[in-house]
Amino acid sequence: MAVPLSQAYTVAKYVLTQKAKGVARYPLVLMLEPLFRCNLACAGCGKIQYPDHVLDMRLTPQQCWAAAEECGAPMVSIPGGEPLIHPEMPEIVRGLVNQQRYVYLCTNALLLERKLDDYAPSKYLTFSIHMDGLKEEHDHAVCRDGVYDVAVRAIRAALKRGFRVTSNTTLFDDAKPERVRAFFDEMMTLGVEGMMISPGYSYQKAPDQQHFLKRQRTQELFSELLRDRKRSWRFNQSPMFLEFLMGHVEYQCTPWGNPTYNVFGWQRPCYLLQDGYVKTFRELMEGTDWDRYGTGRHEKCADCMVHCGYEASAVNDTFGSWGGLARTVRAMVGPNRHGSGPSLLQPRPPRHDGHEVSRA
Repeated sequence: MAVPLSQAYTVAKYVLTQKAKGVARYPLVLMLEPLFRCNLACAGCGKIQYPDHVLDMRLTPQQCWAAAEECGAPMVSIPGGEPLIHPEMPEIVRGLVNQQRYVYLCTNALLLERKLDDYAPSKYLTFSIHMDGLKEEHDHAVCRDGVYDVAVRAIRAALKRGFRVTSNTTLFDDAKPERVRAFFDEMMTLGVEGMMISPGYSYQKAPDQQHFLKRQRTQELFSELLRDRKRSWRFNQSPMFLEFLMGHVEYQCTPWGNPTYNVFGWQRPCYLLQDGYVKTFRELMEGTDWDRYGTGRHEKCADCMVHCGYEASAVNDTFGSWGGLARTVRAMVGPNRHGSGPSLLQPRPPRHDGHEVSRA
């Protein structure tokens, strides 16, 4: 498995409890964005395009802890911006760990090595390092030379101190399968706990609008990437999400699976779309017309196959029926599908109305 048994147990117990209660819509991961400012300017990112007065805004530790309590999800993903820029990030993380939530602190790792003393190793804390390929591809993606080498040094330093570390990779239509597969080998050699992969989503504000993946191209790319999967590769994602990326199973997205809280409030409907904000989590869940969103329902959702929309759908499939559990087991141990241990966890970033159509 690519995650500790305690985390897998906690998430499984949470999901099954929601189902036993008859709760149709429940969050799996809180996407917590304490700031938008970053120390990189990646061409595929739309977050840093806000004006300076917005980039200077910060959530307080108290706001972060209250959002986690209000949402109730067992996992918290902290993207950005670059979270390590936030002067109170160590305090925010300590508070969430004290709530016994599994925290994935997403970072480009430029500041990580010098910030490690501010954090304590814990089964509840994972540094999720943004790595978009081998050195050439990664430095190109982040628009700065030398970042890959800095990140690798930071990963080694964090692992040496006993921290949990995963990699987080976003792929675009110029990805070369043989290079990405070599990157998987490199991450495993480096010693990360697991890898998270996702196709890029077309942020309207992103400077580069030419390389976002369309749905058919996504399925072609990930089928090539994940065929004859090596036993050494560990993915920190649901096996059924990987099946979805390859086009072996179809899901509707679960936009409420990864609710987002940031400096503007609770974002409607999901981490990737901005259709307004509300003040409370309850208002988000009860006041959003969820049927408006997803493939075939909203024009902006047409090509989306991102983990934050479909990881929760895959997890829901796994626990929704004996058939779903059987499909997940087959995906884990079947031919050419080695190495994708059950995650039930990682956020990177959810959004299934329970109706899946399997072709597996």
